Amino acid sequence: MDIPALFSLDGRVALVTGGSRGIGRMITEGLLAQGATVYITARKEEACRATAAELSTIHGEGRCVALPHDISTTAGIAALLKAFREHEDHLDVLVNNAGAAWGEPFDEFSESGWDKVMDLNVKAPFFLTQAAKGLLLAGREQTGHLAKVINIASIDGLSLNPMETYSYHASKAGIVHLTKRMAMRLAPEGIIVSAIAPGAFASSMNKEARDHGDQITGQIPSGRIGRPEDMAGAAVYLASDAGDYVVGSTLTVDGGVTIAR
Repeated sequence: MDIPALFSLDGRVALVTGGSRGIGRMITEGLLAQGATVYITARKEEACRATAAELSTIHGEGRCVALPHDISTTAGIAALLKAFREHEDHLDVLVNNAGAAWGEPFDEFSESGWDKVMDLNVKAPFFLTQAAKGLLLAGREQTGHLAKVINIASIDGLSLNPMETYSYHASKAGIVHLTKRMAMRLAPEGIIVSAIAPGAFASSMNKEARDHGDQITGQIPSGRIGRPEDMAGAAVYLASDAGDYVVGSTLTVDGGVTIAR
């Protein structure tokens, strides 16, 4: 049994949405470290290009490529894949990580806050995967490895936090179930769909973990917030051959919070 080869991503091509910061960057770094070439996309062009340049300096020139686009619409998804096809003719790993959150009291919760979150957290992963299916099948054919789609959910899709983030809770519960439905449809064609449900990781979307990590560790059975290596390890597992038999499942990476709360 060749364990290093099992977890290797040498020669594979990945696309990580929202890959310039936070959990997306953690995943990107993990995929790069295991040998993949990674394309990252984000709405903010300057930040996207800066992250790609920084990570290419560390992992090798051209190993991380910025494709800044807004994927909350199908037009934006089409533009992203058009740009991607200028570089590659196949895709091995798609990580649907880009997301948004919104919180307002129940009586004031706005339609715009609902739609913004649902468009990016649920609609975009489905339609990006749909549009990229041909590239994923080409990757399966060219490399002989199963193609992978990894959806980034949240523990808030598995259990409740105390905040009034109605559309966020609904969207992340939705992506957990959507992962199962997509997996059943695509697995027979050699595209394996799974998900990760992160807990407290320092990011711009989880400011509590970023700014007050020491204060919330008492709520986490493991006694700490998540580290970049925790998220990178989970993503590498699912993206590599090691995760080939994980179909439609959501891997919870939260230090035990979901069980405890």
